[in-house]
Amino acid sequence: MKKSIIFCWLMMASIIYVDAQGDSIAVDSQMIETAPRSLTKMEMNTAYTKSQADSAYIQGDYVSAIAIYEAILADRKESAEIYYNLGNSYYKNNNIAKAILNLERALLLDPGDDDIRFNLEMAKSKAIDRVLPVNEFLLVTWFKSIKSCMGVDEWAKMAISSFLVLILALAMYIFGKKLVLRKIGLIVITVSFISVILSNIFAYSQKNQLINRNDAIIMVPSVTVKSTPNEKGMDLFVLHEGHKVYIRDSSMKEWIEIKLEDGNIGWIPTSVIEVI
Repeated sequence: MKKSIIFCWLMMASIIYVDAQGDSIAVDSQMIETAPRSLTKMEMNTAYTKSQADSAYIQGDYVSAIAIYEAILADRKESAEIYYNLGNSYYKNNNIAKAILNLERALLLDPGDDDIRFNLEMAKSKAIDRVLPVNEFLLVTWFKSIKSCMGVDEWAKMAISSFLVLILALAMYIFGKKLVLRKIGLIVITVSFISVILSNIFAYSQKNQLINRNDAIIMVPSVTVKSTPNEKGMDLFVLHEGHKVYIRDSSMKEWIEIKLEDGNIGWIPTSVIEVI
């Protein structure tokens, strides 16, 4: 009788957990959508398609390809594929800052895509600035590398799968009559429990990156970083287009505090950057 009650509780817990994770995935998809523009009937008939943009890109008409990809993004939700193609188009058109910006956005939506990562590194190699990052703790590096293997939806699905396996393993451990089955169940319980915890942590971290976008790209040829948020501040160093910065303080309207990979901080005009 007690085992039956425990089994019922396990099943109810699994249903509640899966339903909650499903809601989380749906919310994530909504959070990364751009504000849709209402199309008139005439606009819908003349709306650009990805195939048109791809055709222009193949023909070497990168200006047209850029215009069409931008129009698609303006009318629809964000897409890693469109950002990827748009970034490549800007790269071919020798606009390195825009190329890096859009490839970074593509990688943010699909961090496990090796093609995006490779092309982003190619674009970054064209940028002028070279900043050595501060050495970070090994576990932090490990966390970032594992987290980047998949996006938020994939990690959420992994969490659901691991939780279902955990429930089945608990059932095997509780109801298994043979000692070997109980031992196997215990091992699977341990592994799946760790998987559930890590998958949820990675999914939450990915979701937080999508919602709170604190990275930006320098979009002007060069900008002098100031010690204070005004033109009279002391000149600290110069950054060039395509450089990625972390936004520390965006509370002011015309100035923003940034941080570099090497730990240096300073103030630049808000107008010279574009948030990823």
